[in-house]
Amino acid sequence: MNIERYFSILETLPKNVRLVAVSKGKSIEDINALYEQGQQIFGENRVQEITKKYELLPKEIKWHFVGHLQSNKVKYIAPFIDLIHAVDSFSLLKEINKQALKNNRIIPCLLQFHIAQEDTKYGFDYKSCETMLQNPSFKTFKNIEIQGVMGMGTFTENTAQTHQEFQTLVSIFKKLKSTYFADDASFKEISMGMTDDYLIAIEEGSTIVRIGSAIFGSR
Repeated sequence: MNIERYFSILETLPKNVRLVAVSKGKSIEDINALYEQGQQIFGENRVQEITKKYELLPKEIKWHFVGHLQSNKVKYIAPFIDLIHAVDSFSLLKEINKQALKNNRIIPCLLQFHIAQEDTKYGFDYKSCETMLQNPSFKTFKNIEIQGVMGMGTFTENTAQTHQEFQTLVSIFKKLKSTYFADDASFKEISMGMTDDYLIAIEEGSTIVRIGSAIFGSR
């Protein structure tokens, strides 16, 4: 783990941008060491791993789930998760609401959009998201809070393409905000940008960046 690199990354972030330290595959010791330096938000993409780390690490840590989440695994993270980044279906959102209700919680969520040219990425397109938001059942979900959008750019060295993809996500965010969330102050987050493209993401309007290998080293 590179603490100096961590602080140099922090210096590049505007005040309105939060850093999620993506700690998947990293040790309890490394996470705790970074927490002791002041980092509060950590991101994981496997349910079994995040639940184990939640039990072993300080409860002040804010845990973000940043990977593809299966509906049958929601119950394990519902008691403690601070933000779910990758809601990519109506059925998943329905299950999050159900498990949040069981735990007497309101769980913050981001809607994931497919903005990359890679088929391996998950996410809504605008039309399918709009269909979900217009579904009468959606309005009955009182135990979730949609706080914004999330997207992953194509893994490419073509920075023009990365700019374009992030601009697409920002455009989606603005359209959703004006059409469906105009009176919702909590709908304000754009989660985009990782180790290789977070500076571009910030330039395009990201409010949350997800950085792992630049801090912890490659797996």
